[in-house]
Amino acid sequence: MLRNDQLESWDRENLFHPSTHLGKFARGDMPHRVMTGGQGVHIRDRDGNELIDAFAGLYCVNVGYGRPEIADAISEQAHELAYYHAYVGHGTEASITLAKMILDRAPDHMSKVYFGLSGSDANETNIKLVWYYNNILGRPEKKKIISRHRGYHGSGLMTGSLTGLPVFHEKFDLPLARVIHTEAPYYYRREDDDLGEDAFSRYCADALDRLIRSEDPDTVAAFIAEPVLGTGGIVPPPAGYWEAIQPVLEEHDVLLIADEVVTGFGRLGSMFGSQHYDITPDIMTIAKGLTSAYAPLSGSLFSESVWKVLEAGSDELGPIGHGWTYSAHPLCAAAGVANLRLIDELNLVENAGTVGAYFNETMKTALGAHDHVGEVRGEGLLCAVELVEDKSARKFYDSSQAVAAKVVQAMTERGVIARAMPHSDVIGFAPPLCLTRAEADRIVAATADAVADVLGSNRAT
Repeated sequence: MLRNDQLESWDRENLFHPSTHLGKFARGDMPHRVMTGGQGVHIRDRDGNELIDAFAGLYCVNVGYGRPEIADAISEQAHELAYYHAYVGHGTEASITLAKMILDRAPDHMSKVYFGLSGSDANETNIKLVWYYNNILGRPEKKKIISRHRGYHGSGLMTGSLTGLPVFHEKFDLPLARVIHTEAPYYYRREDDDLGEDAFSRYCADALDRLIRSEDPDTVAAFIAEPVLGTGGIVPPPAGYWEAIQPVLEEHDVLLIADEVVTGFGRLGSMFGSQHYDITPDIMTIAKGLTSAYAPLSGSLFSESVWKVLEAGSDELGPIGHGWTYSAHPLCAAAGVANLRLIDELNLVENAGTVGAYFNETMKTALGAHDHVGEVRGEGLLCAVELVEDKSARKFYDSSQAVAAKVVQAMTERGVIARAMPHSDVIGFAPPLCLTRAEADRIVAATADAVADVLGSNRAT
């Protein structure tokens, strides 16, 4: 379609796009798309193409596109009070209400919410306050943070270090000191074929225990983990994983940070992943589904026991030396209040569980027997299709072949957006929580057709 505007050239000349091949984009060697609207699970570009967004933006548009309730809440708040800071005890009706709504839904032992703008800055807050916590307790050496290979916790300096994916480290001088990585709970990619899931979980817990002991427990402050690995491959934990991991942390007095940026607010068919897997975190990270991305907002939740130490720190040192200008921004908080009300009113947590189970089972039926599909896995409205060169030998494609990216492109041509996950040939799905069974069927059909187009239609017998 010919256009008389310069939007595409302005984009390539002026805008720095995240997670993008900069040279290819600037030269025009990769697709360019301007999105203009959306409704429910559908997104529309300015050429009039309508696609099912089977990744909800970046796991985040939980209530779906085009919800006037949230847009109106933001507008009303902007007309009443567009901004005031949260420093020195200041609040707004929206931020105070949202904090209560979050804690009403969170595990009972969580006590306070600190608001930021992104999952990355929330995890920066978490690590900074873990260090403060141990200084207040007189443990200045207890500062190391253990994360997991393939985990994703942000792309800042400390959070990019916590992230266990090489693309976030290469040439960035990361990871920083004090960050150590341990085994990913990625059962399909286990080295020992003979290990069952419970045995593999025990193996992961033993590896964590050995790492803490080798580093010296008196120097290890916290373990950060997603209830389900997200960007690292959409990998639910193997059986018995969290039951094996938590006693190790308790034994060595290591805080548990549950990164719920992806799993929070219904994604798994439970309000939080911590509740879904019976995890008892000391700190929780939230973002994405908190506002369904209608406005940028994140949060750090602190347990009562951690909060009491932070309180003691202020009694000793005065006001805490941490804050962001836009913490608890009233427009974002208003979006969060309207969003959480919608999640309840539309029964989206239950829908994620029931339609998610149907979606995962239908995907397994359609693709589980394909010669080049090693595994179909998922939980709630998270699903992954892992592509392999040789199924029987669990031989993976060379990354240069970009097989998942080719399948995802073929899916886009069929009207469905999925994500080629980094550092693996995994097709990822995280559709809005309002997904219907009919829409799930369309996603599965497009995926099966695209896999057949790129890799052939053969099935194992």
